[in-house]
Amino acid sequence: MNKILGYTVAVIIMALVTYIPRALPLTLFSKQIKSRFIRSFLYYVPYAVLASLTFPAIFYCTANPVAAVVGTIVALIMAFFEQSLVIVAACAVLSMFIVNLFG
Repeated sequence: MNKILGYTVAVIIMALVTYIPRALPLTLFSKQIKSRFIRSFLYYVPYAVLASLTFPAIFYCTANPVAAVVGTIVALIMAFFEQSLVIVAACAVLSMFIVNLFG
């Protein structure tokens, strides 16, 4: 039960952290933001926060840390070659399964 509550709280925090930087400029500024730095900051912050909250969980999702590392490497390689999200996730899970099966 504590894990479910923890995951629920993590998802709510991620939703708020990714939503606030996008909604705040709409409510605070009436004119379009022209600063290239602020625009790029507001664009990349949600992705950076989401990655920093979810990336550590990748290594604790399985009892075998080697399988987690292999799955992460496979996912990064597939994403680098611009495969679809479904293909990346399926290949990462399949590679983790194979490592757990034989390792």
